[in-house]
Amino acid sequence: MKFAPKSLGEFLRHDFDEILDVRSPSEFSEDSIPGSINLPVLDDNERSLVGWTYKNVSRFKAQKMGAALVARNIAGHLENHLAHADGSYKPLVYCWRGGQRSGALATVLAQVGWNSTVLCGGYRTYRRLVVDFLYGRPLESEFILLDGNTGTSKTELLRLLSEHDVQTLDLERLANHRGSLFGARAGGQPSQKSFESMLASQLLLLDPTAPVVVEAESSRIGGLSIPPSLWTAMQSAARIEIEAPLKERARCLVRSFPDIVEDSARLKEILGKMRKLHSGKTVDHWFNLYDNGRYEAFAKELITNHYDPRYARQRSRDEIGPVEKFTLSSTSADGLEAAAPDLARTIRAVPSATRAPRKESATPLRQATP
Repeated sequence: MKFAPKSLGEFLRHDFDEILDVRSPSEFSEDSIPGSINLPVLDDNERSLVGWTYKNVSRFKAQKMGAALVARNIAGHLENHLAHADGSYKPLVYCWRGGQRSGALATVLAQVGWNSTVLCGGYRTYRRLVVDFLYGRPLESEFILLDGNTGTSKTELLRLLSEHDVQTLDLERLANHRGSLFGARAGGQPSQKSFESMLASQLLLLDPTAPVVVEAESSRIGGLSIPPSLWTAMQSAARIEIEAPLKERARCLVRSFPDIVEDSARLKEILGKMRKLHSGKTVDHWFNLYDNGRYEAFAKELITNHYDPRYARQRSRDEIGPVEKFTLSSTSADGLEAAAPDLARTIRAVPSATRAPRKESATPLRQATP
């Protein structure tokens, strides 16, 4: 059987028991259909060897070698991952183009008696649908930006809002980055394609009749770009600006970046790069505060002399000011818990009329990676 979806929504509505990606591990790690399981019929080394044989020896020998490797790998999957599947098992199988690799596994599964289906066009079909969704058309949902200077606990508040019946989209979690100079996280960032797959699946789950709260970001989070459909919606979104006392913001910064505080070598490497932006005397002063364990004073200096001026310059270029200001008295866990219900009420009170008409995206479709 063949599956030929016309939209990404069809992937969410599918009734397959599992989605099996038979591509090599490196192909799968770059991007995959969310929720799919990697059962490669050729691993990276095997795929390379078959390709080399095809180019340098003969097509026939490459095909024979590939058939033996594929058969052996499929047998392993039958004896392991698929060993406990019952007779009603109904998988969707895909490879790069929906050709030989997916066809090989689907044929064997059908011979076993399972109702296997091949994705027409393979991963490339899925990727075209993602690109069309994120680059080719406006999003249905309206967004509200949770804005505010560094240390105002925007990320923590965003996560608390989801507990108060507010739709949220956590871009920093999807990008595995905290969106600042010190924002790198363990494990590194996903590929741009993988980020877009996760983002598209999250957007499709949203209720388009209710606003979505997202943290204000630049057009890039670490090394990843926000796709144009979302970036255009964010540029025209209403804003709620979070404010907090400087002392509380410094405490938030120290609490939010324990990995940086504890890793002196990493912190000093980052600070060293800031000599391009600040005088040597200023950076040396920051080093001194850190070396003496004065972490909150160090955070205050970064906020006052680095982050706040950068935010101010950015906002001076914005055409839309904040719709509402929301003041925190404390950035502690208890303070944020207490503030979250009030912030949720503020968000629900933002009228749709305050949201500006959307601008056309400056990023054309052709810039997406196919």
